[in-house]
Order: sequence, then C-alpha cells, then structure tokens
Amino acid sequence: MPSRHRSRQRALQVLYQADVAKHSVDQAIEALYGSLFSAISKQTPEPDEFMEELARGTAARMEELDSLIARQSAHWRIERMSIVDRNILRLALYEMKYSSMHAAVVIDEALELARRFSGDESVSFVNGVLDALRKEQAADG
Repeated sequence: MPSRHRSRQRALQVLYQADVAKHSVDQAIEALYGSLFSAISKQTPEPDEFMEELARGTAARMEELDSLIARQSAHWRIERMSIVDRNILRLALYEMKYSSMHAAVVIDEALELARRFSGDESVSFVNGVLDALRKEQAADG
C-alpha cells in the first residue's frame, strides 16, 4: 500500500489529467494505473484506495469546492488559476472537509505538492487560500 503522501501525489496527477484532457476521473485513474504498470514493473499495480477516494471524492464535489475556493482567492477566478494550483486546492479542501485528517497536516501536504509540482509563488498562494478556508471552516464549527 502506498504512503498517504504518495497517494496524494497520485490523486493530484489524476485530477490534473482529468482537468487537462477533459476525461472522467475514472478514466484518469485507469490511465495512472496503466502508466504504473508500464513504468514500474510488469506486474499489475496494487489498487491505491486512498488515492481513489481522494480523486473521486474531489471530483464529485468539484462545484462546491470551487465555490469555496473562489470566495477566498480574491482576484483569481478558478479557470484562470494554474491547473496544478487549482487541483491542489480542490484536493486539500476536499480532505479538510470530508476526512478526519487535521487541517494543519492537510495544508502541509498541499504545500509540499505545490513545492514539487508548481512554484514558489504557488506555495504562498495555496497557503493563503487554504489557511483562510481553514479559519472559515473553524468559525462555522
């Protein structure tokens, strides 16, 4: 079973591919497993249940998540954000809202994804939006 960190990376890859290619998340998950099969070994990769839960859950609640993100990302419409950044935000917000994972851990993981797959400005942007969403969520109880 992959680590949760690796599962989050894979979920981001799936969401990115679905966003860019306008595929369903299930098609993107299949494509990911296909690339793992060819790139890593000749054995069928083990299912990554956490990755699938994150990717499918995020995709299922995309409209709600985008609405929440848009409220906290002043002067940045969702469609104008970089594809990586908006999917990091969606993924992290989904996990903050719908899992038992502590918000600080989720934000830290999102910042690691931004460092690895985006840039320095993105790290600050992602941190600002997620921190504002965390505060909003805490105020709502």
